Amino acid sequence: MTEAMEGSMATSAPSPAAAKDEGFLLHLRREPFEYGLLPISKLIFSDGSATLALLKEKLVQRSSPRIDAEAIAETLQISVDNARLVVDTLTSVLPSDPREDASGADVNDLILFLYIQSYKRLVPRSHKDAVSVADVWPSTSAFDGCLSALSPLQLVRSNSRRFMPSQADEEAHQLSYLQKHMANILALLAEPVEGEDDESLILTLERFERLGFLIQFSGKGSEVIPLSQAAPFFANSDPDMPAVPVSASQVHDWLLQHIASALEHTAEKGSAKENGPSPTHSFDPDVTMVDACTSQSRGPNSSPSSATSIQSNAAYSRSQTFVEGFSKTSVIKQSSDIKGCSVKVINCHDSVIYILAPLKYATVYGCSDATVVLGAIGKSVRVEHCERVQVITAAKRICIANCRECVFFLGVNQRPLILGDNHKLQVAPYNTFYSQLEEHMTQVGVDATVNRWNEPLALGMVDPHDSLSHPAGVSDVQAESATSLDPDQFTNFLIPNWIGGDSPESTKHNPFPLPETYLASQSKKHLVVNDIKQELRDVQLEENRKRELACALHVHFRDWLYASGNIRQLYCLQGD
Repeated sequence: MTEAMEGSMATSAPSPAAAKDEGFLLHLRREPFEYGLLPISKLIFSDGSATLALLKEKLVQRSSPRIDAEAIAETLQISVDNARLVVDTLTSVLPSDPREDASGADVNDLILFLYIQSYKRLVPRSHKDAVSVADVWPSTSAFDGCLSALSPLQLVRSNSRRFMPSQADEEAHQLSYLQKHMANILALLAEPVEGEDDESLILTLERFERLGFLIQFSGKGSEVIPLSQAAPFFANSDPDMPAVPVSASQVHDWLLQHIASALEHTAEKGSAKENGPSPTHSFDPDVTMVDACTSQSRGPNSSPSSATSIQSNAAYSRSQTFVEGFSKTSVIKQSSDIKGCSVKVINCHDSVIYILAPLKYATVYGCSDATVVLGAIGKSVRVEHCERVQVITAAKRICIANCRECVFFLGVNQRPLILGDNHKLQVAPYNTFYSQLEEHMTQVGVDATVNRWNEPLALGMVDPHDSLSHPAGVSDVQAESATSLDPDQFTNFLIPNWIGGDSPESTKHNPFPLPETYLASQSKKHLVVNDIKQELRDVQLEENRKRELACALHVHFRDWLYASGNIRQLYCLQGD
């Protein structure tokens, strides 16, 4: 964007009060920033909209009306595999699913997606309870002393105990980014006025609505307001007549007012959470850790299906359930316990976490020595800064970043994406089920006939979106990929049937077919177990000797329960 164009959109300080008078609140969509950033250097443009404006012209010439991966690869000079990754990632963070017959990407969506690749994440802050984290986070690792001093994982595990920023901090950081770059973003969406100079830009209704990729509005009742209805210059447009385009500078002024109001609201919301809940804050009710952990019911009278529909209100679509800070316990969440369509499992150690619900997004961050079972995830899963964690999930896609010695049992429709500084990762086929799994998969669009668990795609070792400094010269080093788990080490993971009342449609077995080698290994183990059982039945012993044998088996089983830590999970489940 030229200096003249920037000047044409320059305004005085926006007034948040003017935005509040309209009765709408602007919300930033977190998903593009949390799940939509790719560490591919050719996607990151540091010159604002100058290069992207030229790229857009080339993309528009090749789109009809959407642009496919091959055209994206040629225009951006990236591999076709990376171009497909761009399309898949963009699709996963769009506010709505594209039509079934749609392929490729809309050019305006793609340009917005490419623009935000310049975003730098907020620097992690020290955890408010560093002593507790130090008590549960592994103090030693086989890799300690072998990695770069600036390794992202070592930074998380350093004495400063850096931790992920609060939701309010992140949102304020992202809103500030939009505030700074909105003029450039609008210039990329806008069109010059015919017959006038290039500095006079107008925005059509269709182009304005593309901003729904980054923002949305809600009313006092928290219902989502279409962008066209929230904006005063499009609110009363005749649906049968094309809306009159408006000046891009007018849109810019209006948006800056609402961003300023949103920043003010975010600051108030963060302050309210630190000082205790307040009933006056009705917008954007993020589910706190306390809220997420108060309900762990799984009785037969619960109605998970009633909570699975994605409601059309801002409070629901923006709410997130946090499962945070658990140590040496088991946690169960079903659909009736989940608020919103996103869950974050944060800072859990030596625990088993069950999230048995249909969701759009899931994040597992900063966990160690834990097992995390995620139900059906229709958009994206992100696992970051974890050590010795097992993640089991049926999902459309998964991104793994900066993890050590983790095993991923996957039913995924797209290639697992591996980023950052990883060590000794293993992937394996999906290995469990629960009674509502197939129903949940259908609701969010996960296809059991497609499982690309064994096709990991590794990108750069250093994430250019991370605000932490990194050693020079390693930005293009490829991340360490994952190896396939030895079939002899593969076992099924049993989820107790807490819900009860199975119907004929209930899932009875793993919906993802096992590869032949894993299936053969399972059959071999079953035969061995059956042989042992038969030998025990056939052994000729007196009654007192049989009792001694049974007692010895029970003792060994009990010792194994204690040694493996599984005894704690039994106590936790029994207590619930």
